[in-house]
Amino acid sequence: MRFVVTGSNGLVGSRVCALLEKAGHEVVGLGRGARRTGGAHRYIPVDLTLEADVLTAIESAAPEAIIHPASMTEVDACERAPELAYAANVTAAMAVAKGARKVGAHLVHVSTDYVFDGDQGPYDEEARANPRGVYALTKHMGEQAAKSFVPGCAIARTAVVYGWPPAGRPNFGAWLVGALEKQQTVKLFEDQFVSPSLADSVAAMLVELGERKLGGLWNTCGGEVMNRVSFGRALCEVFGFDQNLLVPSRMADLKLPSPRPLHSGLKADKARAQLVAKPLALTESLQRFHAAWKAGTTPVRGA
Repeated sequence: MRFVVTGSNGLVGSRVCALLEKAGHEVVGLGRGARRTGGAHRYIPVDLTLEADVLTAIESAAPEAIIHPASMTEVDACERAPELAYAANVTAAMAVAKGARKVGAHLVHVSTDYVFDGDQGPYDEEARANPRGVYALTKHMGEQAAKSFVPGCAIARTAVVYGWPPAGRPNFGAWLVGALEKQQTVKLFEDQFVSPSLADSVAAMLVELGERKLGGLWNTCGGEVMNRVSFGRALCEVFGFDQNLLVPSRMADLKLPSPRPLHSGLKADKARAQLVAKPLALTESLQRFHAAWKAGTTPVRGA
């Protein structure tokens, strides 16, 4: 199959490209600026907020499926710059969806658990979205744009994606490892419940949704829901770090610019039952994460 992957320089997008190449698919990666990843696939630099450029790139690639993980994910940055968040998470989503519609490609649009308010999580695919804050609102609007132009698309929601090596800004897991490796204390929320998701596992589920051209809502995330302190303690156990470096804190104490859902997280029952690429249990996710870290797959390891 022929695939287009947006955000191909990013944490999830780069892994999606690698898995597709390994499976023998023809891959075209789209990303902002120069190429920053390996692989043999074709790469097109494109600003996804410029619809005409996006349509040109998609038409030239003539994909059978498009996987769209690219977005602006830094929650507080979105709150401070709503115009940029709207452009990255709504305008770009609409442009990609229009491109998919124009060439008749299946679309896998990647979204987030933050579309929920966090009052009654964890959430399954049938739960009603109620976004709070600019990031959440723009991601939910991006979902609507995708479904408007490609009604048969897949909306793949994920949460707290982590992986090694990191790509772009540090993800939660990589940031935590970096701090604990230097024996720095870290504050982790004990009152926010999430579904930590290994990037490699998320990528595998997205690839399957694209290959099988599956539509509808999917929770493509880790297989367990926990608070961030519990995640940190489990990581310390696998990596051999000192758990005393973890300082439980409450979200309200930090007075963050953007609201964040407290009792969030996603139920992975549908993906577990229907996908070959199953959501991973926390222990297996962390063991894979540790193996990648230990292998020294980043050039700045130990810096």
